[in-house]
Amino acid sequence: MTQDYRLHYAPDNASLIIRLVLEELGQSYETVLVDRAADAQRSPAYLALNPNGLIPVLETPAGPMFETSAILLWLADRHGAMAPAADAPERAAFLKWLFFASNTLHADLRMLFYPEKYIGAGTEQQDQLRKVLRQRLHQHLTNLDRAAADRPAWLGAPVPSVLDYYLACQMRWMALYPANTSKSWFVMAQYPHLQRLCSALEHRPAVSVAREAEGLGATPFTSPVYANPPEGSAT
Repeated sequence: MTQDYRLHYAPDNASLIIRLVLEELGQSYETVLVDRAADAQRSPAYLALNPNGLIPVLETPAGPMFETSAILLWLADRHGAMAPAADAPERAAFLKWLFFASNTLHADLRMLFYPEKYIGAGTEQQDQLRKVLRQRLHQHLTNLDRAAADRPAWLGAPVPSVLDYYLACQMRWMALYPANTSKSWFVMAQYPHLQRLCSALEHRPAVSVAREAEGLGATPFTSPVYANPPEGSAT
């Protein structure tokens, strides 16, 4: 590895969050496309890096890392930026919402996008699951919007945190996926403090780089369009 970091990515996947944070931190890195169309995430070479077959993987001087929130927290701590320090009073609140974004919000999104992985192929059952999940996601976003209303230094502040980028990407995906299904349940204006957060991020140089690299369009968070990447596919 000629750089400290090598990011195994697919366009508009969870690896996007890691790319944004690496850019925000000013770190140089290599990228390796994981061709989802060819099921490359289940190849022996990729499974040697992440036995779960999920994207992303970040190769680091400490070895390959997977799980989005683990990578984000490790990067923030290693570079002393984009998160409260371990001994800061704000650390506890930051951690609880970071892991909420990972363990609750992201987990529910995965079920919304891939219900067949959880309950099989029955259309009626999938529709019911999606209905329940949309209600849950609305409540999750309402709770996060209330947290952002107080403008803590780690959520919607002028200098973004790893959590800001994590949430902005998830809100992007809610507006777009699953493809060919109604998105009327998701209205960003219902979450004004999160909307402000997303709008502010769109002006960051890190976002400009990611937009170009992954074909995300001019307003990837507040008015997203499906990715049109120069290589690979988002699905």
